[in-house]
Amino acid sequence: MSYIRIRKHYVHLPYLFLGIVEWLLHAAAVYGLASLMQPEASKLLGLAPIGVGSLVFYASIMSCCTLSMGVYDALVNEGFSSMVLRSLVSFFLLGSLAFTLFAFVFNGLVPEQKQLFWTIIASFLSVLVVRVLFVSVFDAKRISRKVLIFGAGEKAKTLIEAAEKEHIQGIELAGCVTASKGQIHVPESALVEYPEDWPSYLKENRISEIVVAQDERRRSEGGEFPLPEFLKAKLEGRDVTEVVTFFEREFNRIELPMLTTSWMIYSDGFKASRTRDWGKRIFDLVVSLSLTVLLLPFVIPTIIAIFLETGRPILYHQTRVGKNGKSFRIYKFRSMRQDAEKGGKAVWAQKNDSRVTRVGAFIRNTRLDELPQLYNVIRGDMSFVGPRPERPEFVEELKEKIPYYDVRHTVKPGLMGWAQLKYPYGASVEDAKNKLQYDLYYTKNHSFLMDLLIMIQTVEVVLLGKGVH
Repeated sequence: MSYIRIRKHYVHLPYLFLGIVEWLLHAAAVYGLASLMQPEASKLLGLAPIGVGSLVFYASIMSCCTLSMGVYDALVNEGFSSMVLRSLVSFFLLGSLAFTLFAFVFNGLVPEQKQLFWTIIASFLSVLVVRVLFVSVFDAKRISRKVLIFGAGEKAKTLIEAAEKEHIQGIELAGCVTASKGQIHVPESALVEYPEDWPSYLKENRISEIVVAQDERRRSEGGEFPLPEFLKAKLEGRDVTEVVTFFEREFNRIELPMLTTSWMIYSDGFKASRTRDWGKRIFDLVVSLSLTVLLLPFVIPTIIAIFLETGRPILYHQTRVGKNGKSFRIYKFRSMRQDAEKGGKAVWAQKNDSRVTRVGAFIRNTRLDELPQLYNVIRGDMSFVGPRPERPEFVEELKEKIPYYDVRHTVKPGLMGWAQLKYPYGASVEDAKNKLQYDLYYTKNHSFLMDLLIMIQTVEVVLLGKGVH
């Protein structure tokens, strides 16, 4: 499947095209309904029935609501009915709520209530039609990229298993080729005979990309690498991709067992930018101060509920590790019993943790327990988006057991993060290892656009209560 890279983030072109078409449909819906309901506006001095600003505002909000509920992922992985249900929530719940809130600030950009209701219905029906056409016309196998894996060891096995388990779109694995005398770890059915004539083989089998997933490349160890053939394949327009880069592109993570220091040094990423840091800091202050004012009505009921159930203290604080290993104190509304950690020993949170109170379970599900962390963002201890900060006791353990764990501390921790979107709640060393793969992806590729995407998609996490223990 063809893709483009926008600010270091890979986007598949068919879904980008679908998103653009839907944005145009939203714009057409608000313009068309304004023309029908306000015909006198278009007649008066030849003026348009709605301003360009209102049109762009409406279409953008509706597209953001679509992204926030994971509608496109549901269309691909969960089926049509799930997509319809998520679309209903994104348009009629999130869309209506967003326009109601924005009406207090940008009243001139929000359509009138009666017009807005029928416009959202028109948007919903039009995008459903387009998505039905997209699914019927879009043949993933016909336009998929055919990928040949060079290697048959542990790396190739990991890639095949990940592709089968996670259903990557637009990729067809042609098999594994190897000349190595080492152990074969992939299934026999995945092996392809080593080509005698590489150019003819690649052309006849329509290979678009070669993924180098060789465990051993040194000839002395039985490895062989056909460098001239791969160079010629690249010059003919085929991609030759290192397996870590392939994982990064298709799975949006950096596969830790395959990661090397040299790949990190020479890859496009892991770069600091003072301009980006300043821009992110200004953005953090604006968003956190705005949310503090907006969410203030939820703070007092939360305080009262905690006090009535279990008394004081209302706030709970812990020491966490921030950027460059600097410790800071993080604040939350208390959601566990006062004796949750007897003796002061740090304990991993577990699923259905018995230490969580009834009020605590509610504020955890709704993320109200994390509202005091806006203070940490305002102070500068945390950012709005970044890897979740961990406790020093766990960090010391994880640094010893997990390679490159300390790399995640080169960026400021955040209220929400890429790992929280892609991986469930972590409650063990193995979970921390898996989450680190997504944290490394964010550390390497983070940008303002990616931060916005994470913020938008976190709405789904909050609404569906994902990753709550």
